[in-house]
Amino acid sequence: MATKKTATEDAFAFAAMDPTKLTETYREFAEKGLVQSKDAYDKLKTAAEDATKTVEQTLESAQAGTVELSIKAIEAVRANADNSLTHLEALLGVKSVAELFELQSAFIRKQAEAAVDQAKDIQEAARKVADQVSKPGKDAYEKAAKNFKVG
Repeated sequence: MATKKTATEDAFAFAAMDPTKLTETYREFAEKGLVQSKDAYDKLKTAAEDATKTVEQTLESAQAGTVELSIKAIEAVRANADNSLTHLEALLGVKSVAELFELQSAFIRKQAEAAVDQAKDIQEAARKVADQVSKPGKDAYEKAAKNFKVG
């Protein structure tokens, strides 16, 4: 004859619980967590390496741009100095006040035109440098946006 269990005995009975299944479930959970943690670490490591490369590229572009702008400025100073010396030589040969005013007016006009051209040249070089310096950051942002796109 089967014995009847009381309500208290039924409430605390763990007959359906198998310890080996609990161990397997825990192992699967731990392995899944480990894989997810490794994936997250790999993504973080890649992002850090990409950020380092971006900073290096930005600094290299900035340095190259600084050199380029410095060369443009030196060229402008050299051209202005050459023009000024040529003008001074011409002034030494002046025979009249009218010739002095004519030479001076021509020199001022020529220098004003040169200044405008030099400013345009330096402005264009500065724009190119700004584009080169910002490009690694833009590229990194686009890559990061693709990698973390919700989707």
